[in-house]
Amino acid sequence: MLGEGDGTVGASPEAQSPPAAEDVRAQLDRLLASPDLDAPARARKFLRYVVEETLAGRAERIKAYAIGTEVFERSADFDAQNDPAVRIEAGRLRRALERYYLSDGLSDPVVITIPKGAYIPHFAWHTPPAEDSAPVPGTVVPVPQVDSPRRRRTPWLVAAAVAVAFLAFLVGLILWSPWRDGASDTPHTSAPLPPSGPTLVVMPFAALGESPAAKTYADGLTEEVLSQFARFKDITVLGRETSRSIPPGADVARIRRDLGVRYVLEGSIRAAAHRLRITGRLLDAQTSAVLWSQTYDEDLQIRDLFTIQDDVARKVATAVAQPYGIIQRSYQTRTGARPPGDPEAYACTLRFYDYRAALSEESHAAIRTCLERAVALHPDYATAWAMLSVLYLDEDRFGFNLRAGSNSPIQRSLEAARRAIRLDPQNVRSLQALMMALFFAQQPAEALAVGERAVALNPNDTELLGEFGTRLGQAGAWQRGAELLEQALARNPGHSGYYSGTLAVYAYMQHDYARAESLIRQAALEKFPLYHFVAAVIYAQLGKGSEATEARDQFLRMRPTIFENWDDEMAKRNYRPEDTAHFAEGARKAGFPVPARTAAETALQAASHQR
Repeated sequence: MLGEGDGTVGASPEAQSPPAAEDVRAQLDRLLASPDLDAPARARKFLRYVVEETLAGRAERIKAYAIGTEVFERSADFDAQNDPAVRIEAGRLRRALERYYLSDGLSDPVVITIPKGAYIPHFAWHTPPAEDSAPVPGTVVPVPQVDSPRRRRTPWLVAAAVAVAFLAFLVGLILWSPWRDGASDTPHTSAPLPPSGPTLVVMPFAALGESPAAKTYADGLTEEVLSQFARFKDITVLGRETSRSIPPGADVARIRRDLGVRYVLEGSIRAAAHRLRITGRLLDAQTSAVLWSQTYDEDLQIRDLFTIQDDVARKVATAVAQPYGIIQRSYQTRTGARPPGDPEAYACTLRFYDYRAALSEESHAAIRTCLERAVALHPDYATAWAMLSVLYLDEDRFGFNLRAGSNSPIQRSLEAARRAIRLDPQNVRSLQALMMALFFAQQPAEALAVGERAVALNPNDTELLGEFGTRLGQAGAWQRGAELLEQALARNPGHSGYYSGTLAVYAYMQHDYARAESLIRQAALEKFPLYHFVAAVIYAQLGKGSEATEARDQFLRMRPTIFENWDDEMAKRNYRPEDTAHFAEGARKAGFPVPARTAAETALQAASHQR
């Protein structure tokens, strides 16, 4: 109900035993012998050195200076701080490992990664999730332990595993290119694609100026941008081979004619001394209009090259491809997706974001009908099933257009989400839907496990960050939840009315009522009616009686029966007893008809007597 758009989890769990030294060495040999590890001899030597030093118990010695002198055979006066050779080679090696584990290494038993920020490798079993957790194949990450409100003191072990944070899951069509001899004319897909939707090609970034390093910088940024775009499943991005085959200066109209894409991203890098100027532009291939452009000025003396590449690529992809980004807004306008009754399947998914941005019962009914028609026509359309799962869930949590029948809204939501996952296990929208359904089915630990996987796949998706941050907060991880909401707000300020309301809940739970008031005044109360409840309890705690009364009355006009089931409403949202009691305290001060003694308050009192 609260802090969900209309509305430090407990201690870390035990982890699976790490691979033994012999397992790691066997995997190292497998890596170094594989032609699919796209790394030169020096990078392979780098990998063997850091793995063997770690296995020998000398991880603390793995520093840039030691690598430079012992691996790269630099002299004793090697200046690791000003010479970026080790950092550059480490970045290449990280990328080579990430690509390897997305191709030839998918079935390898052990995963070796080199996390950013250091050169010490990490070893993990490459295992699927435990049987009793959500049935989602793919990357497994550590999950915080969360107690369900109805199982508060039952000890149980969350499905645990070891983090493998893949940079990207490379998907999309690799189509025939008229500029590439011998290319196949058969498209390849890794998952069911939308019945229709926007397509994008990333042209190689151009190197400007006379710096010999500019070409290297441009190639690296092109690669990073492609990897970032691959995380967004609502658009189709042509493969890197197609991208590389396009000659510099190719006419946009010809690109559209020969490749059939709607959007073209182009850019350039100009290098001078230690300065970089990076420019990106998104073009409408049909009209050649510039839909978006941005310039980034960077200093290599302040940040290293790979940090700059990662950051700029993330910013470009987020601005252009996120659910509320340039492409989706342009595509909505072009297709006329907003009017109700639009029969196109893809248009239904675009209208879903309109619904999420301004929850209403009327739009819920129309889009639910539209998506049900879409999946009937296109039963392999994973994204549509995922969105339908959310709409079924909203029947329960918001009371929108509840259908009678043998299956409850939660059951239908879970079934639709799991079907979406079966169709496309790496679809972020499907993972988000399953996370939400599991959360409201009172399986918070399993839900957050799925959320972690989704964020690992696409940390730039603001729709996902906002939803996952909300669920973390409700489960008690207020600090991390707030951090994710702040990230989403920074990347998608146009949706600030939602993020501000949820952050107001977080501030309220921290008893920071002044900040909570500031945030709730920035929230879009007219779009998210349940924020009226949040406003009322904040004003009541601050002693602002008239404003609390106005917000209370507004909320009761919209949801007059919600307090009849207060305990159930709180329990299904997995709030901790202390947080539920805090809400009840503020609600009574605001004059809401909260029960005189809630289940959470009874549980807290019983627990205090047992101490």
